[in-house]
Amino acid sequence: MTENVGPIDASVNPRYSGIATFARLPRIEDVPRADIAVVGIPFDSGVSYRPGTRFGPSHVRESSRLLRPYNPAQDVSPFAIAQVVDAGDIPVNPFDLTEAVSEVERAALALGEQVQRIVTIGGDHTVALPLLRAVAAKHGPVAVLHFDAHLDTWDTYFGAPITHGTPFRRASEEGLIDLTASCHVGTRGPLYSKQDLEDDERLGFSIVSSEYIEEHGVEAGIARIMQRIGDKPLYVSIDIDVLDPAHAPGTGTPEAGGLTSRELLRILRALSSQNIVGADVVEVSPAYDHAQMTGIAASHVVYELVCLLAARVGSDSQ
Repeated sequence: MTENVGPIDASVNPRYSGIATFARLPRIEDVPRADIAVVGIPFDSGVSYRPGTRFGPSHVRESSRLLRPYNPAQDVSPFAIAQVVDAGDIPVNPFDLTEAVSEVERAALALGEQVQRIVTIGGDHTVALPLLRAVAAKHGPVAVLHFDAHLDTWDTYFGAPITHGTPFRRASEEGLIDLTASCHVGTRGPLYSKQDLEDDERLGFSIVSSEYIEEHGVEAGIARIMQRIGDKPLYVSIDIDVLDPAHAPGTGTPEAGGLTSRELLRILRALSSQNIVGADVVEVSPAYDHAQMTGIAASHVVYELVCLLAARVGSDSQ
């Protein structure tokens, strides 16, 4: 077995130089094989408020230049135990949302033939629907752990059934998710009515709200999450607006009272025993970011997800 190709050595090539792949990893075309791919989807045709997340993937990559190859919090060197690559961006139609969704699904299915696991950088949250279609085609209905300020189980916006506020309703209706093991984390803020919560429960989600974590603590939140998701194949979907605007101002629909970046990372690290089959980090809108705060937070979230997946790949190969 050939040795994995890791990031560019920062002691030889300065971090601010060269092509901004994620964590300065090799491109997928530059290695003979790959286990895990980080891929971007520069798309924001499904947003309902601030645009700009089409620039999210490049911003997160640029913000990831300082990441290093050993993660002491997880005690793992992800790039040593798995071949992790940057698979570039999925080109999608910016004028036809329906076609764009189909393009994402086809590209995710094709990439899934090349690698074991995919971590996606969005783009707006619309992309979760085609990504879940691709994952469910391979694994069947999956548990969804959804970090977000919002439920994203609304029905339509302006009559459109597929937007960044509707992906998990459509996924539930299409039978893509496990209705007994899916969970929102970090939700908060006003809703249209109490009916939103009733619909959400019917669609298969329980909720660990931002208020619950504030009142009971992160460990209690983790316990509720783990009890809910069990040992089912798990898809992790992270809207960066789950973080408080103080930690992630660069997003399209910010809500006060969110998680800290430290709390989010702690919860993700608790998933080390889970069979994570895919993940996305979405809704980074660079035009509203300051000093790369949101990009840096998102890049660390992607890194933690890659570490979780790499540890799994490493254990499966032993």
